[in-house]
Amino acid sequence: MLTVHAEPYEFAFDPTHTALIIIDMQRDFVEPGGFGEMLGNDVSQLRTAIEPIKRVLAKARTVGMMVIHTREGHRPDLADLPEAKRARGHLSCGIGDAGPMGRILVRGEHGHDIIDELKPLPTEPIIDKPGKGSFHATDLHAILANRGITHLIVTGVTTEVCVHTTVREANDRGYECLVLSDCVASYFPEFQQIGLKMIAAQGGIFGWVAPSSALLTVL
Repeated sequence: MLTVHAEPYEFAFDPTHTALIIIDMQRDFVEPGGFGEMLGNDVSQLRTAIEPIKRVLAKARTVGMMVIHTREGHRPDLADLPEAKRARGHLSCGIGDAGPMGRILVRGEHGHDIIDELKPLPTEPIIDKPGKGSFHATDLHAILANRGITHLIVTGVTTEVCVHTTVREANDRGYECLVLSDCVASYFPEFQQIGLKMIAAQGGIFGWVAPSSALLTVL
């Protein structure tokens, strides 16, 4: 077992039973000109996570840790898109519509795919999810169970939405989660700060939080 200095206390894990999950590092969310920026968000806030994730990903691959990527998006026929989600925000250009990087949050489109800096290897599973959580309507739990995974190192965007939802889902399924504070990001700095505090509050109600340097030191 390895031990990472974290909040609210040390996080112990066996790398052979641990997976690195990289959540929704997609062009439409992270790159200038994508859906996120089209909504008026400052994508530079999310891009701060790219280099820290790259370092963690490289180390995870070196030590043989399982790596999983996720993408939020929908079938081209939008059969898995609830009307409530499609209509929310009263957007003039929303999910399924033609955007600057193809149809917005539609699988197979340029904007839906993962950024070049964090491209998955052919051996790394990609979870295509229709919602915020990585477990909802996906085979993630089955994949983790088949590999004997009990612990998750969580990275990606955004902290208060897809990262938080995934950590909460994982917690309810019995997984132990370490969220790397510099490897997750939000369009809103105040949400980033509070989102991380919520995970480690009350003795780690949802999991642990630590900077990536603490993990890299022990790996």
